[in-house]
Amino acid sequence: MGELDSDRPADGVLRLTISNPAKRNALDQSILDAIAAAVGGLDDDVRCVLLTGAGGMFSSGYDIGEIPDDVFAHEAERLVAHPFTAALEALDACPVATMAGLGGHTIGGGLELALACDLRVAADGIALGMPPAKLGLVYSHTGVRRFIDAIGVPRTRELFLLGRTIDARTALGWGLVNELALPADLDDEALDWARELAANAPLSMRGNKRVVAELLRARADLDPDVERELIELRRACFASQDLREGIRAFAQKRPARWRGR
Repeated sequence: MGELDSDRPADGVLRLTISNPAKRNALDQSILDAIAAAVGGLDDDVRCVLLTGAGGMFSSGYDIGEIPDDVFAHEAERLVAHPFTAALEALDACPVATMAGLGGHTIGGGLELALACDLRVAADGIALGMPPAKLGLVYSHTGVRRFIDAIGVPRTRELFLLGRTIDARTALGWGLVNELALPADLDDEALDWARELAANAPLSMRGNKRVVAELLRARADLDPDVERELIELRRACFASQDLREGIRAFAQKRPARWRGR
């Protein structure tokens, strides 16, 4: 089970550090619940939340391979989707500035978690990827929308349909990250950005965040019937044979044998 460490490295800055070294900082329910609680219950003196990862890795995503086969079809969505959604919604609703310091590889759900922050600084040389196509996973429509908002439709298709991993310089060109830093300088660079955010006028920060959020929300409404269909697509994938095969193949470093069911 992973942990979420917290400290106050500068005035007005709350730093949250994902720590699950045995699993390359994989996200689990404990970590996600802790992120939702920390971001949703900020002290009045916090002006910026800085999300990082320990041990040279940001996060390898949610470790769904740990869910036992005999309960996977029934439990995967409850154990993965619900706590993950709660953490993302807490970041979306956070009234103060949020940023991610990506000191190491940032994959799958870890990448969406970083993208839910307002800004991202990444270490040059890290990899960023979205592997659902390699696993047989249908990603949430809200998650795909987040990527479309950030990098546009063509790049989102490239990332999701190819299951592609890209380097940090490509991510900078795409707009997935805002700035690169030398690996040795990443922590200091991210903290410098967090200090600058925390020092800005709080009413302006809250107001501008709200304006951006509402403008994005206004163009994102789906017909309720279509949204139910998309939710069902994702739910059904958790019960599919292909998803279990994709997870096993990924763990065993072999090509998956897809059956389309």
